[in-house]
Amino acid sequence: MSSSDAPLPAGPVDFTVDLTGHEMTRRAHVMAALGADWDPVAALRGEEEAYDMLYSGLDDEQQRLYDSLVAAGVLPRR
Repeated sequence: MSSSDAPLPAGPVDFTVDLTGHEMTRRAHVMAALGADWDPVAALRGEEEAYDMLYSGLDDEQQRLYDSLVAAGVLPRR
């Protein structure tokens, strides 16, 4: 019987993978892709403006549906 023919364990086996190094590399690549001129405050402001435009000018039925989604907690209250 060779070592590759060893019996399988009867129960769960601890298995750990440390992805810390990979995560730091991924974050470095994301920041490099965003570029040195990326402004997170401006990006968030732009998102808020986009949401304001998205939910403006709703007709009565759309507004009723929007209000019900906000009341149900599906959409955040604005």
